[in-house]
Amino acid sequence: MAESPAAERAAFLRGEIERHNHAYYVLDAPSIPDAEYDRLFRELQEIEAAHPDLQTPDSPTQRVGGSPLSAFGQVVHGVPMLSLNNAFSAEELIAFDRRCRDGLGVADVGYSCEPKYDGLAVSLRYEDGVFVQGATRGDGFSGEDVTHNLRTVRNIPLRCLGKNLPPLLEVRGEVLMLRRDFERLNERQRAAGDKEFANPRNAAAGSLRQLDPKITARRPLRFFAYGVADAGAVAPAPTLHSRLMEQLAGWGFPVAAERAVAQGATGLLEYYERIGAARRALPYDIDGVVYKVDRLADQAKLGFVARAPRFAIAHKFPAEEALTTVEAIEVQVGRTGAITPVARLAPVFVGGVTVTNATLHNEDEVRRKDVRVGDTVIVRRAGDVIPEVAAVVPEKRPDTASEFIMPGHCPVCGAAIEKPEDEAIARCTGGLFCPAQRKQALLHFASRRAMDIEGLGDKLVDQLVDNAIIKTPADLYKLGILKLANLERMAEKSAANLLAAIDKSRKTTLARFIFALGIRNVGEATAKDLARHFGGLDALMAADVERLQQVPDVGPVVAASIVRFFAEPHNVEVVEQLRAAGVRWDEGAPSVSVSSLIACKIFVLTGALPTLTREEAKALIEAHGGKVVASVSKKTDYVVAGAAAGSKLTKAQELGVSILDETQFKELLA
Repeated sequence: MAESPAAERAAFLRGEIERHNHAYYVLDAPSIPDAEYDRLFRELQEIEAAHPDLQTPDSPTQRVGGSPLSAFGQVVHGVPMLSLNNAFSAEELIAFDRRCRDGLGVADVGYSCEPKYDGLAVSLRYEDGVFVQGATRGDGFSGEDVTHNLRTVRNIPLRCLGKNLPPLLEVRGEVLMLRRDFERLNERQRAAGDKEFANPRNAAAGSLRQLDPKITARRPLRFFAYGVADAGAVAPAPTLHSRLMEQLAGWGFPVAAERAVAQGATGLLEYYERIGAARRALPYDIDGVVYKVDRLADQAKLGFVARAPRFAIAHKFPAEEALTTVEAIEVQVGRTGAITPVARLAPVFVGGVTVTNATLHNEDEVRRKDVRVGDTVIVRRAGDVIPEVAAVVPEKRPDTASEFIMPGHCPVCGAAIEKPEDEAIARCTGGLFCPAQRKQALLHFASRRAMDIEGLGDKLVDQLVDNAIIKTPADLYKLGILKLANLERMAEKSAANLLAAIDKSRKTTLARFIFALGIRNVGEATAKDLARHFGGLDALMAADVERLQQVPDVGPVVAASIVRFFAEPHNVEVVEQLRAAGVRWDEGAPSVSVSSLIACKIFVLTGALPTLTREEAKALIEAHGGKVVASVSKKTDYVVAGAAAGSKLTKAQELGVSILDETQFKELLA
């Protein structure tokens, strides 16, 4: 008798999930995003719920994960390490709260809340306060003995602090890697010519399961506790999970600083929104938050289902990775003529929005990832980051998949596309004559940190260029109110306001003007260095590569870009037209020397200074030849700290960076 469609689908899903379990838990080589795995798992759950006779003892829904590696010894968990059910919407969370209230027969429930770490779950066993054994979660009932590797994780206490320690304590938590440590690890991997890790979670899992503990010791792993196997082992016995976490912290275990207690579904949703807003600022990756009924007696009363507790749930954030297909690969033309391949995708919901396009960066990257039209790909979007194609799923490639071929001519202006030998990016040679570059050049010219022309936005620039009213930035200063007022959505008052902003921009600074020109490789900081060094525009335009390289932080690549820009007659013509239109700035004598104490030093500003604003302090530093950056590193020379200085001050203290208050800062300048 033929199987029903539901039975066939369930069998297929069981095979797929087990295959991905093996790839993730055993091989350390996940083949699909977490969100896609969750989708498959939920579909199987729904089929088995609708057809209980299809549920089999070996179904992935009846167990937790993969099998332990045979290379490690096996540890049987005294208390199973079960995973959590997931909620993906407010409605599912409200239903969870209702089930808890109904199960306990109460009107309101208090919950312990904490971030859901994106790492590797482990269990740490302590006897009389001494660490004796550590294991991975494995299949939830037995895991891999990684004791020697866990001993190398520096924030795991080898002996608990404090008193009243139980004879036997089994702490559950997550091993992970902080983002900054992950970036440094990949820098070392690149420098050594080794393979880079895909993300902090994979780096942590691969590091913890090294056969040689010496390798693990060189990896910057961290541990965070989220509970104990048996709260009854703790004396005096805590009544709340939140108190238990405080006890763990007192014994020396790292716990989440962001944990909180919330009341009811409303409190849970508020916590979810708060942590979601702070997610990108956290030092580690999380993929959601976890809620647990706070009263331990209530946890025991609610109990467990086959693979998860009834008293806890994971509330997932919108997936940052998802599967979709590449429908086409086209190219976009940027402000400097950069040609960027872009994948046109079948619409997919990822990172909280529907994504239809994803960057492929450049032709070399397309070849490296071997992305083809028709491929199934993993698309990644984190926060406000532009969506990108992270990887191809080769096993899903159709026979009709076609390779990308870089066009020979610009799709906008028809000019030739060239790729310099020493660069990864191909470029349109149309320059200011290419409408695509023209629009972006105008937007850059008018941007806040350049000429600061308020009111000149994307839609207006589109109309000005498309109607051939504007061809170069100099044409902005020839605009009249009649031309503007006739444009779509441009009333007479709006036109007058824009003309006033354009007129105001005529008085600027040399640094802003240099930055506004859009010279390749010349950012805001370099423009300031150039203005300070040369004092005037004519001296800059006449400088050769050798003279330019005397400017701090200007190397051969930047110098060559500047020389090429001013060697183009049409660029010089635009500059002269701008000057003729009344664009002006104060010029000064070239800077032949600056204070040796400040020149080329790197500063970080943090906190509120008593008499100086941050912009004023930054201007003083730059006027003396120094540079201001946003974050503290080993390269930082000074941190200027004011009131309410935060993590930057702490990091400076850790790295031994010189710290100045405002008085000391002014003395240094003097």
